[in-house]
Amino acid sequence: MCEKLKIARSLVYYQRKNKRKDIKLEKEIVRIFKESRNNYGSRKIKHELDILGYQASLRKIRILMKLNGLVSNYTIKQYKVQKQTINNDNIGNILNREFNNNKYLDVVVSDLTYVRVLNKWHYICVIINLSNREIVGYSCGSHKTAELVYKAFSRIKNNLSEIRLFHTDRGNEFKNKIIEDLLVTFNIKRSLSNKGCPYDNAVAEATYKIIKTEFAFNRIFNSLEELELELFDYVNWYNNIRIHGSLGYLTPIRFKECLS
Repeated sequence: MCEKLKIARSLVYYQRKNKRKDIKLEKEIVRIFKESRNNYGSRKIKHELDILGYQASLRKIRILMKLNGLVSNYTIKQYKVQKQTINNDNIGNILNREFNNNKYLDVVVSDLTYVRVLNKWHYICVIINLSNREIVGYSCGSHKTAELVYKAFSRIKNNLSEIRLFHTDRGNEFKNKIIEDLLVTFNIKRSLSNKGCPYDNAVAEATYKIIKTEFAFNRIFNSLEELELELFDYVNWYNNIRIHGSLGYLTPIRFKECLS
């Protein structure tokens, strides 16, 4: 029949793609990407699509992302400021890279990072609960000081005496009487990374890379008040909406609920 009709045989086996289905999938990919604040890559988008019942390979998702100009913030190279001050106190690394702690608020880790407010550097401090990677305390200010760390502790909603161990790197902002008094008051043990070893505080380092990429990179805030408001919004999104690969693609709050 193909010969009589002068039609190529390959056309008999050719099935036209369901363009409507592709358009629907494309719209979902764009929506998920935008709702992730331009942060999700193809793997997290695939996870969200699986939940919605879409079947799409990573390759197809990447193709559709490229067609729509969807570039994750994580693909952009960033400048890293090196720390200069060192805390030489004779305090050991009690945590010893044991990052998988399932008891809520048993161990918290912390660090500070920088953001641009107008033409000056400002700083963010967050305190992370090790068991579910939740940001339990946070603060921001114009100076990189112990007061910033203290303010982050004051935002923790739980009783501070529930915390057994507080681990940080050897930054001088953590070496201060105000911090020492707080730890003594609530009977919290201290743990410090070894000198020049960021892997000892890997969870905090990884969280700050996320914050730098998703929240601070390529942004200039107009005032400290704007920074505080935006940080509050980001922490809420981070804890309640953003899925984490290390938590089996659950949010920190949902992971905490699964533990309890």
